[in-house]
Amino acid sequence: MVPRALAPRLIELTRTFPAVFLTGPRQAGKTTLARSTFPDFGYLSLEDLDTCREAGDDPRGFLRRLEDRPGHILDEVQRAPALLSYLQRHLDERRGGPVVLTGSQHFLLSERISQSLAGRVAILELLPFSLAELSGRPPFPLTSPVPPGIAAAPPPFVRDELLVAGQFPRIHAERLDPRAWLDGYVRTYVERDVRSLTNVGDLETFTRFLALCAGRTGQLLNASSLGADAGVSHATARRWISVLQASYVVELLRPHHASFSKRMVKSPKLYFVDSGLLSYLLGIRSAGDLAVHPLRGAVFECFVVSELRKHFLHRGERPPLWFWRDTAGHEVDVIVDLGTRRIPVEAKSGETVAPDAYRGLDFYAGLAREVGGILVYGGDECRLVRNHEVRAWWACA
Repeated sequence: MVPRALAPRLIELTRTFPAVFLTGPRQAGKTTLARSTFPDFGYLSLEDLDTCREAGDDPRGFLRRLEDRPGHILDEVQRAPALLSYLQRHLDERRGGPVVLTGSQHFLLSERISQSLAGRVAILELLPFSLAELSGRPPFPLTSPVPPGIAAAPPPFVRDELLVAGQFPRIHAERLDPRAWLDGYVRTYVERDVRSLTNVGDLETFTRFLALCAGRTGQLLNASSLGADAGVSHATARRWISVLQASYVVELLRPHHASFSKRMVKSPKLYFVDSGLLSYLLGIRSAGDLAVHPLRGAVFECFVVSELRKHFLHRGERPPLWFWRDTAGHEVDVIVDLGTRRIPVEAKSGETVAPDAYRGLDFYAGLAREVGGILVYGGDECRLVRNHEVRAWWACA
């Protein structure tokens, strides 16, 4: 089993909080992480119909089952959201060990948690494997260069094959055919999860909407245009984007409004959580398809943004990620705002870095008075150029 970077933080929080909510995309490995980290905990899955029915019909009796173990794992707890109101008293009275809650539908629980479990629960988010986890190494720091010894020994992955396959755990752990697995993932998500998430009358239209979102990855979100192309209203498009966010299919990157300029764009940028899922929705089925696809750069940028998010989320931290663009057309793909320093990051899919690739980094560094930034490209060498760190694709985080 591939060790998950989030495991130490999960252990730490169960020592200080009576409950930890572990959320993230379906099939990201939440159950595997929880059960492998706490093998002596009891385990109850609310996807089991009998278990879910018991939790709904007799929540107090159900929670008494949690008193005989050093801790318990309640899997897919979004199936019985009303249980959280009763869980509050169980946690307050410390009737058992810590409870690890898992769920793949964050928004169904957020209001319940804020009302019922505020101050009692810590929240962690687990995404699919990071490249660091697949490579069996710690993440590279963003504030210092990649160590020369490591930079000389890239991991045994073929770049475009990995981008097309994505990084969902089962694909790698069981060496599955990515195309077949992702097809099943999309079908299950649309036909099962979407029905429970919101009132979508026409699943075919929602599936078309999902594909249209894929075609706009890395672009500013325009709900009116997206809705018009899908044949739905502006309000419906916004609601469906919220559904895709809540179920960890897409993520919105917000614009960074620095004090040195107020002439900034206000719309967020749209990204998919996994490059493999994005590739599947774009009709990319192989590394050869990706090499000639017009959205190759967008897929690569999606990969880089996802890796940066995992860099923080898998340490239990909220990702301080933004993008920057002014009305004059100057832009930087990602701004990592560390408080005392802002690091601009650019993603370029080519194996050769053109001289103008540094233009956005140069402009931002001069405007914000930063030392330099990071340019992640499709090649395998790491080096310093004009105060900017050039990182190989596999060393972005």
